[in-house]
Amino acid sequence: MSWEEELIHLYDKNYSEIGQIRPKTFQKNGKTETTFYVLLPPFHTTVTAQIEVTINAEGEFLEAVKVGSEDKLTIIPVTEKSGSRTAGKAPHPLCDNLRYLAGDYGEYVQDKKGDVESYHELYMEELGKWHHSPFSHEKVDAIWLYLKKGTLIRDLLQEKILQQNEEGWLSDEVKIEGVAQNMAFIRFIVRGRNGMDHGFDECWKDSTLWDCFIRYYRSVEGKKDMDYLTGEMQTVSYLHSKKIRNEGDGAKLISSNDEANFTFRGRFATKEQAFAIGNETSQKMHNALKWIIRRQGRSFDSLTMVTWESDMKQMPPWDADTEAVSSAADADTVIDEGTAEFGELFRDDPMDGWEEKEDSLAYDGNFMTAQQFYRALEGYRSRVENTSHMILMALDAATTGRLSVAEFKTMDTARYLDNIQKWHEQCGWLQSKYKEGHRKIYYGVPGVRDIAELLYGLESNGRIMIADKNGKKLYAELGRRLLPCIWDNRNLPYDLVMTAVNRASMPQAYKERYNWERVLTLACSFVKKNRYEREKEEWDVALNKECRIRDYLYGRLLAVADRVEYRTFEKEKDTSRVTNAKRYMSTFSQRPFETWKIIEENLQPYFNKLSIAERRYYENLIDSICQLFDVDEFRKNDKLDGLYLLGFHSQSYDLKYNRNKENEGGNDDE
Repeated sequence: MSWEEELIHLYDKNYSEIGQIRPKTFQKNGKTETTFYVLLPPFHTTVTAQIEVTINAEGEFLEAVKVGSEDKLTIIPVTEKSGSRTAGKAPHPLCDNLRYLAGDYGEYVQDKKGDVESYHELYMEELGKWHHSPFSHEKVDAIWLYLKKGTLIRDLLQEKILQQNEEGWLSDEVKIEGVAQNMAFIRFIVRGRNGMDHGFDECWKDSTLWDCFIRYYRSVEGKKDMDYLTGEMQTVSYLHSKKIRNEGDGAKLISSNDEANFTFRGRFATKEQAFAIGNETSQKMHNALKWIIRRQGRSFDSLTMVTWESDMKQMPPWDADTEAVSSAADADTVIDEGTAEFGELFRDDPMDGWEEKEDSLAYDGNFMTAQQFYRALEGYRSRVENTSHMILMALDAATTGRLSVAEFKTMDTARYLDNIQKWHEQCGWLQSKYKEGHRKIYYGVPGVRDIAELLYGLESNGRIMIADKNGKKLYAELGRRLLPCIWDNRNLPYDLVMTAVNRASMPQAYKERYNWERVLTLACSFVKKNRYEREKEEWDVALNKECRIRDYLYGRLLAVADRVEYRTFEKEKDTSRVTNAKRYMSTFSQRPFETWKIIEENLQPYFNKLSIAERRYYENLIDSICQLFDVDEFRKNDKLDGLYLLGFHSQSYDLKYNRNKENEGGNDDE
């Protein structure tokens, strides 16, 4: 199906969600924040209200309050023109900002353009049509009676919601929730009389009010024509919705306002022949897109991406890290650990059962391993129907007014899960992140946003981040480039691999060792995947003691040199000290043979500080690694491939977390 048909199907499939305002929590700058989203009924939109006015069924004012930030999302009815207004005057049918609703607006706001009264007149004319129609509602009648009195601003001043300046005008400097008070948006609560079938008192929650407006609006729509998307006869719309990516988004996905140039001339006589979408079809399409984006969309600067399963079943996000994919799975759907299938799936699980504790790893079975990831995927697969498919849409705006479909894909859900599995498998390496204030070790690959920060970010206040406003476009660019790698199992771009390798080869660029280690493990993930794509080689965190490849062996030597020097550090005194191995790492990657001689010479004083048993262990280890070299390969001074990082990291972990600690002659106090 086309993206238009997928959105219409999504709306119809989730009809029961219409009008249900749902919360969504997320982390921002280390704090938990909450936002709200809703699937809108046709001919309605959402706004941010600043003032809430309460009246009774007879149109008498009761009270007014400022709307709290946690409850500002408001559903209102709109017409075709008011729903897409930018600079026009078309009023909303029921709730609008102060200059439309207040009959006494001209008494408190200076008329600089000579049109202050026109806004209220247009509004009352529009509201009057609904009020006098057979489809009116008790709340509409009450609001009509109240606003006819023309006392709204006076009432709000008495309630101290609005403020006047010394000259008696509404003060331009006073703002309500960031909005100038003379432009504040008003919503209504109507307290009904006994026996009144009014649903919710809050107008924005009353489904009976929505239904009345839908029937009223259908009754006043213009002539019907062919809807090119559904084939049905509908009133055609050429003014389409905005607020697609967020409530402040003015960009439109569909726009048709060019009758003066040559958009359709030469091929069609009228614009109707070229393109015609029914009003209700447009409403369904846009409302479904807004809902799904707010529910589960992801933003990378101006690029917004959203995926969903055709039956709205939970599926792993394509851009999440391995730990997040595993944690999000429903525990009730995972397979039994005692089955033969379970044991077969995880026979190759590296570093099974390791967890970070106080900057060291201890075996206690709680480490997030590949087992949990595979279990989670089996849980997802158990939900999939034969007809299930995944949909992805990516939207971007070249200008503030125009939104484009940057990407649209559909895929069988089973294949999607297979490709997700391949991405996390082929990039699988030991990673770490902070989650809920604790450092978490997991086997897999970081999420797309973390990858962008590790590749292009700078260290600030102890973390790696992309702070530059223009630099944030890198999020969108990297999202576009990694999408086919994850979604379609395409090859990883080689320049991304080399960017990761180059950054990992510069540990001195990072004050915090933890930050550099995250860059290093990302580079290992990318090099691992690249080697599989190019050579069909499979690499693991576990140290390969039989490998004779020059790059891998040089990486092992560097790790041993790093470890020897580190073992001589004093825990309290040398916390910020950098080893010679790390100091020379960038040069070593460019000229390994020449640089190794310098590093090896510098190791002698540190060997002398070790116990005899420990010194012999490391000297023998270096000798055993050197014996694996081909002599001519060892003497080459050519630049090292990224594989040296795998040798470095695997050797480091083997030394640091080897359970047989007597090899080092004592316990590791790291």
